[in-house]
Amino acid sequence: MSHDAAHGGTPAAFPLAASPEAGSEGTESTLPATAAETSPDNPWPLQLLSRKLKVHIERAPAAWIEGQVIELNRRGSSAFVTLRDTDAEISLPASLWSNVLDRQKVPLERGSRVVALVKPEFWLKTGRLNMSVKDIRPVGLGDLLARIERLRQALGAEGLFSDSRKKRLPLLPHRIGLITGRDSDAKKDVLRNAALRWPAVEFDVREVAVQGVSAVNQIVAALKALDADPHIDVIVIARGGGALEDLLPFSNEALVRAVSAAATPVVSAIGHEADHPILDDVADLRASTPTDAAKRIVPDVAEEFARVRQAREHLHRSVGRLVDRETDRLHALRSRPVLASPERMLTAREEDVERLRKHAHNAVNSAVVRALDQVRHLRAQVRALSPQKTLDRGYAVVQVAGADGVGHDVVRNPGQAPEGTHLSVRLAEGRLGAVSTGGAASGGEHGEAAPGRERPGAGQPSTHQQNKD
Repeated sequence: MSHDAAHGGTPAAFPLAASPEAGSEGTESTLPATAAETSPDNPWPLQLLSRKLKVHIERAPAAWIEGQVIELNRRGSSAFVTLRDTDAEISLPASLWSNVLDRQKVPLERGSRVVALVKPEFWLKTGRLNMSVKDIRPVGLGDLLARIERLRQALGAEGLFSDSRKKRLPLLPHRIGLITGRDSDAKKDVLRNAALRWPAVEFDVREVAVQGVSAVNQIVAALKALDADPHIDVIVIARGGGALEDLLPFSNEALVRAVSAAATPVVSAIGHEADHPILDDVADLRASTPTDAAKRIVPDVAEEFARVRQAREHLHRSVGRLVDRETDRLHALRSRPVLASPERMLTAREEDVERLRKHAHNAVNSAVVRALDQVRHLRAQVRALSPQKTLDRGYAVVQVAGADGVGHDVVRNPGQAPEGTHLSVRLAEGRLGAVSTGGAASGGEHGEAAPGRERPGAGQPSTHQQNKD
């Protein structure tokens, strides 16, 4: 301690406190004010350093600590106890009065888990540091369970147990990392049952302490090493059953967070079905026992062979049904008339073409015949209305003959052909000349025609029409 103080340790920060031996009243001290100012020529007295250490240490408040009792000795009215940390190889000796132990309902023993109220004390005359126990209490099963439950709720609130964070295990892992106790039954169960289910399975076994103060550190170290190995497909943490105190490392916060941070799927196989450490909640798969873990991480080769056989049989039946169905379909297609006698389709179309050709020919012939009949009918009508037909019935067209003997104006009444007028008479066949002897109109312009004559328009065309014809 004096060496640390001389090199600027914690006591050097304290100001100089005048001691009874520092000098007479009203005289300034020549001692250095701080430890950093001391030198071989101007050192501190040992009592000054001891007093400063005592003042500094006794300023520290009392603190409740948790540990495991590894030594306990009574010496009259006082007792001495050694506590060890529950998760690390760190121990602390302490002293207490016997009446503190006598207040306990259950006597403390070696291995007991306790919480103690300790306060550091510095013995000035001997220069020794002592941890004085003011109160000590055993940690019962109920306290441990309550503490685990509080940690479980706190980690659950962070989302470490969420299903979205859990990773799926591979269907057939090629290499499995196993973290378990040294030569433990859990190790044998996992290896034996996994080999029975899948003989080709490979393991990378890491034997660690699964209880005690070093369990957490060893398990976390093995977990990180396996997680960093790219050949490891899944990691199994296995331990057999035990008391609650033995399974406490698997509810440790450091281990739980390490499992949550692992990139490789982790299987928890701790204790029996009734055991439920926090590791079960954060693991990607919880197995009730190590044997159950072996059954769930690898498939059963016999079952897989049976499934392969069933799949092959199912495939064979399916292919057979498909072939039979397609064969029946081909037979049905081949039995159709169009495939049995393909020429029938051409023959039927040929007959259709011939029938349509005949129908078209008959339709054209009928149209031509009807057209010819219509032409003949129209011709007969035209001929019936022709002036020539009128002349053929014995009528004649009388015209005034010109100097050239050709008729010009049609004579419609006697007044147009006075006596001596040369006339041209057109007959059905040819013409003849005549000279008018004169005459008078009989019956008026629209009266009865003279005997042997017809009125124009009654069965003959008018003179004007006759002239045109």
